[in-house]
Amino acid sequence: MTAETPLRVALLSYRGHRYVGGQGVYVHHLSKSLTADGHRVTVMSGPPHPVLDPSVEATELPSLDIWAEPHPMRKPRLWEWKDWTDAVEHASFATGNFSEPLAFSLRAWRHLRTRRADFDVVHDNQCLGWGVLALHRGGWPVLATVHHPITVDRRLELEHARTFGERFGKRRWYAFTRMQTRVARRLDRVVTVSESSRADVSRDHRVPLERLHVVPVGVDPDLFSPRPGLSRVPGRLITTASADVAMKGLRYLLEAVAKLRTERPIELVVIGQPKPDSAASRTLADLGLDGAVTFVSGVTDERVVELYGQAELAVVPSLYEGFSLPAIEAMACGTPLVATTGGALPEVAGAHGRTCFLTEPGDSDSLASVIRAALDDPEARARVGAAGRQRVIDHWSWRHTAARTVEHYRAVIEIQQARASRSSQSNRSTPETRVDIRRAGAG
Repeated sequence: MTAETPLRVALLSYRGHRYVGGQGVYVHHLSKSLTADGHRVTVMSGPPHPVLDPSVEATELPSLDIWAEPHPMRKPRLWEWKDWTDAVEHASFATGNFSEPLAFSLRAWRHLRTRRADFDVVHDNQCLGWGVLALHRGGWPVLATVHHPITVDRRLELEHARTFGERFGKRRWYAFTRMQTRVARRLDRVVTVSESSRADVSRDHRVPLERLHVVPVGVDPDLFSPRPGLSRVPGRLITTASADVAMKGLRYLLEAVAKLRTERPIELVVIGQPKPDSAASRTLADLGLDGAVTFVSGVTDERVVELYGQAELAVVPSLYEGFSLPAIEAMACGTPLVATTGGALPEVAGAHGRTCFLTEPGDSDSLASVIRAALDDPEARARVGAAGRQRVIDHWSWRHTAARTVEHYRAVIEIQQARASRSSQSNRSTPETRVDIRRAGAG
């Protein structure tokens, strides 16, 4: 295999729909860009399945789909079980654990073990289940992407739990992160999306830094771009909350909006959907913001671009981000960005006052102050919006992400080939030769 040989890639994603979070966006665009570069990509996913480019092959691995709307966390009936992987998924779920990564990894292992001749490399997208480790130990070249360690989510959720019962439930839910740590530290190579995440993955998953490599994600600056003819609505803010979890910091943005509404007209568009009786829903009611906040979900990229073009500011209020696709999408659209310094956001968004406006995470007063100052300075907004778009053009594209990822595919293939060669040479040695080697080592 030469450095120019097209690769056959099995891209694993335990849930891949682009409307359930950044991982779905990553799978969609990376697979499309890899295919455009001549590689053959097969995305293997559990539900909700990804929406892929027509050029990309798809293999759906059915599950019990316990988290499907409109009845998430339903209890599957015995007659729904099709095989032993369903029994594993149900047993894990019954203990209060998030069961998808483990169950999906086992289904992927079962599917791929009969298709060794069909693929050159397996790319795991943050599943890190026992089945992924079984593929690695079975001789497959395996590359894993960890966008950020889910241990960070666990830590923040526990910090924000209100009762002992909530803390107990969160500990059970995030029990799968122990499996992810054990798998990640045994793989030959792991990629992540920022230097901030690299340090966090090394610390939390105990992966040696020499096996951790940074490949930033990207954006399509031709799609996410300023739209002529769109007018920005005075006082309108936009944010993306892919999940109603503490890490995204939506509560602090809602508190900031409530403070600003005592001074001026303010409205907030949230790309996402709150869960019933969620922290966001309770905060909306407590602050009297029902008429000032609009949630939008399941919209196309084109509609997202329009929403960015109509907002005076985009806000990423996260307590932590491993990278933040919403940040670079907003910047690519020329919408000035207000972001916290949580995780990799300063690394991604750049310098305060030049390519973005920065504030401390978890502080609604500081967030309100930065938003107020930006709204009061249209010249600064225009300057920051233009510089932010140029920063994205200069640093991030999906083609760049694909090219860097292929470099790591070839690296894990080379590592696995060298390991196989050493094993083959060892197996060809006669018993007498092996004895001599041992004796030489002892001498």
